[in-house]
Amino acid sequence: MSIRERLSGNEAAAVAMKQINPDVVAAFPITPSTEIPQYFSSFVNNGAVDTEFVAVESEHSAMSACIGAEAAGARAMTATSANGLSLMWEMIYIASSLRLPIVMSLVNRAVSGPLNIHNDHSDAMGARDSGWIQLFSENNQEAYDNLIMAHRIAEHKDVLLPLMICQDGFITSHSIENIELIEDSDVKKFVGEYKPEHYLLNYKERIAVGPLDLQTYLFEHKRQQAEAMKNAKDVILNVSKEFEKLTGRKYSLFEEYKLEDADMAIVCMNSTAGTAKYTADILREQGIKAGVLKIRVYRPFPAKEVAEALKNIKAIAVLDKSDSLNASGGALFEDVTSAMYVNKMQNPVINYVYGIGGRDTTEEHIKTVYKDLEEIIKTGDIGNPYRYLGVRGGK
Repeated sequence: MSIRERLSGNEAAAVAMKQINPDVVAAFPITPSTEIPQYFSSFVNNGAVDTEFVAVESEHSAMSACIGAEAAGARAMTATSANGLSLMWEMIYIASSLRLPIVMSLVNRAVSGPLNIHNDHSDAMGARDSGWIQLFSENNQEAYDNLIMAHRIAEHKDVLLPLMICQDGFITSHSIENIELIEDSDVKKFVGEYKPEHYLLNYKERIAVGPLDLQTYLFEHKRQQAEAMKNAKDVILNVSKEFEKLTGRKYSLFEEYKLEDADMAIVCMNSTAGTAKYTADILREQGIKAGVLKIRVYRPFPAKEVAEALKNIKAIAVLDKSDSLNASGGALFEDVTSAMYVNKMQNPVINYVYGIGGRDTTEEHIKTVYKDLEEIIKTGDIGNPYRYLGVRGGK
């Protein structure tokens, strides 16, 4: 039986952590993720969990503590945002290279500078090549559900990679929504106990963690990481199917919203998908065949599946809530266009960088994107494929 609740995205993440009851949580406060360890520390204080909560002096220390705990054989979790993730930079690569299935709640926020505490995806995009699995969450329910599934994915023997659950700072992290929680006993059964095969505190097996790794072996070890990321795709799908049996809530690599007969589509992630779906509904009432492809799994990127989902779309817009500053589009745009090219599809695709630093993206903004796609379908002319949405001073 599900439990109806009203929670913010941060509360939902903390409740999921309480139900998982990890061995160790190490975290340092940073807006807008501060509430997650704050709420969780109250669960520790009142005895709702028996987790060892480590109040560290920085985010670098938080990830270091998680690495030490996980290497010792404990299940470890943390939460952070933006500059906090930046301060972890050295350690997030080490966590992945050591194949430690740490789970992190990443509440997306603009990375300084200049200083900004509001939402965009520059923190997650900066870490996209660090070897962490990345799942994105449209709303509070998805943030909660993704966290419940996270350990099953990360700890799978064919994966053993750290995993971050992304949600939009303030937009979902501080907004209260109706959500359905799973019974504690069902969560415990679904997640299961953590039984690592190799760990430092196993007196029966002597191992080294993080030794010097030079030319002789590093290449092969990086290849193993890459293969593990490929394996993660099937594991994510299998865990999602089990989750659907438990809750009735269906998740895949992405969500196809009214794509079956769509002439045009927007590709986006996190909370913007809700605005895009709403706008698509309005346009459908006017006879305009608009659709949305919402990416849930960004790493590993489901290239073949995305290309297949978009193959019949006459014009596509990819929305990036961060700018790669490379003069050739955002990160999601690059992945989508690469996927389509490799799979021999040449559909017209344009890119919009939007929402930087928490700039509002409204139904009217999304309508202008669909209007641009209509014009491309009529004329066949893409024009400038690298555009901005909602910025002052022109496109």
